[in-house]
Amino acid sequence: MTFGGILTFFYQAQQAPRSPGGSSLGLMMMMILVFVIFYVLIILPSRRKQKRHLEMVERLKPGDRIITSGGIYGTVMGTQKDKIELKIAANVKIDIAKNAVAVILTPQEKQEKQKTEIH
Repeated sequence: MTFGGILTFFYQAQQAPRSPGGSSLGLMMMMILVFVIFYVLIILPSRRKQKRHLEMVERLKPGDRIITSGGIYGTVMGTQKDKIELKIAANVKIDIAKNAVAVILTPQEKQEKQKTEIH
């Protein structure tokens, strides 16, 4: 639809006869419907994803292999309330925030990674 078509639509809608008091109720219902759709399509999935991430981070234990959101591979050496001690190389340990964990490598992913390193 072009800009001219949009203007024509609004002009025709303005010229249409209105019933007294009916338009505000329809507008209110439309606003509620838009909010519900917005909530279901955007807010709810985002909350679920955040909850799954928090649960994943809380299950971390020493020995788990992870990838940080910055792309650093490492092994968890210890966990605290809000940070993780991560071993990224021999004798190199760093502290990262728990929310920086992007992925916990599963045993299957660990094996695939080791196979690619060997070849």
